[in-house]
Amino acid sequence: MWKHILGFTAFVLLLVGGGLWYMSRPDEARVSIERLTGPKPEITEPREQRIPTVSIAEVDRWKAGEAPTAADGLVVERFAEDLEHPRNMYVLPNGDVLVAETNAPPGRMEGIEGWIAEWLFTKAGAGVPSANRITLLRDTDGDGKPELRSKFLEGLNSPFGMVLVGDILYVANTDAVLAFPYKDGDTQITAKGNKILALNAMAPNNHWTRNLVASADGKKLYIAVGSNSNIAENGLDKEVGRARVIELDLVTGKSGAYSSGLRNPVGLAWDSSGVLWTVVNERDMLGSDLVPDYLAVVEFGADYGWPHHYWGGYTDHRVQPGKPEKREYERRPDYALGAHTAPLGLAFADKAKLGERFASGAFIARHGSWNRKPKAGYDVIFVPFKNGQPSGMPVNVLTGFLDKAEKAQGRPSMVAIDKTGALLVSDDVGNIIWRVRAKG
Repeated sequence: MWKHILGFTAFVLLLVGGGLWYMSRPDEARVSIERLTGPKPEITEPREQRIPTVSIAEVDRWKAGEAPTAADGLVVERFAEDLEHPRNMYVLPNGDVLVAETNAPPGRMEGIEGWIAEWLFTKAGAGVPSANRITLLRDTDGDGKPELRSKFLEGLNSPFGMVLVGDILYVANTDAVLAFPYKDGDTQITAKGNKILALNAMAPNNHWTRNLVASADGKKLYIAVGSNSNIAENGLDKEVGRARVIELDLVTGKSGAYSSGLRNPVGLAWDSSGVLWTVVNERDMLGSDLVPDYLAVVEFGADYGWPHHYWGGYTDHRVQPGKPEKREYERRPDYALGAHTAPLGLAFADKAKLGERFASGAFIARHGSWNRKPKAGYDVIFVPFKNGQPSGMPVNVLTGFLDKAEKAQGRPSMVAIDKTGALLVSDDVGNIIWRVRAKG
């Protein structure tokens, strides 16, 4: 009898163990990243995952003399080194470069889930405390090397977005937008910031970055705020004021959603025609081929579908109760950037001087996948534009962030155009700002 019981127990354990192994197998891509890129990506059938694919590029930082590979006709050089997790950059009118040395706030996630998340972040090179600082870099003679480096603003709370309007510098912490007085040439601000708008930073605050741009007339700010979750699994009440671009009227103080249904918008930039665009990180755990991250116009009143739908009407059946009545009113993104590539930085080429091939379009930094097999992203690309719209396949600008062993020497984060027309790329694993210029 005991033999039968033990045999049955062993069978059950084997069955359960086999089931867990089956569910935890990493999902492998079945289509190339190229087919998931462009104005009309291939949208495959979802492969729902209980346990996400984990394919993290371990860190092996750049050695002395090493650098990413630049496209033909371009040169990449180190602009600044030994920074602490540099993310967003902002070029002031006088050419000074502000760099947000920043990371997620502490205590975002608790328990076993938080422990696993921290382990993953550490493995990917992101498990470092936030410096909570904005650093100023000044290249006085335009030789591509800053002669001055100063601690411009300190004591912030996971800062990210920065924009100057007149004599006021606006900074977006993870939990609020602050206003600071600024004079041309300042190398440090010691004044306490004036809080002008509170932002939802409720834990676990998975998407903690808050980017900023100002309208051309300086009367309004636009703030990108990501969701608090993958698909609102913690409840939609936790997502109030999130997964959207917020418009803040600086004259009246009123604010509200400008565009919504954007899971994690990060890069924000105006094109040469005055149209606002963003890059968005889409949802996870539908397999390595879903859902494409994307570039999209930030259209007033538009809903881009999150969490109920994606890519202009495909239903995510994991989100319950569903809202099929919303589908026909949701806006489709403009350009797919591949699944799980994690686009962060966005800058348009109208002020760049990198040659004719890079004259009309957008530079995008793809931070790189952690849950796709094979890995994707880890590069800076250029999306060509024609008649104001993205057209054709992207062109590589910087590659080689992954070495031959698929270890991350660095990870491109944000992009900006400096006063000479060169492209600046922040590398938050390499702790470097790269400068890309035309040869000669």
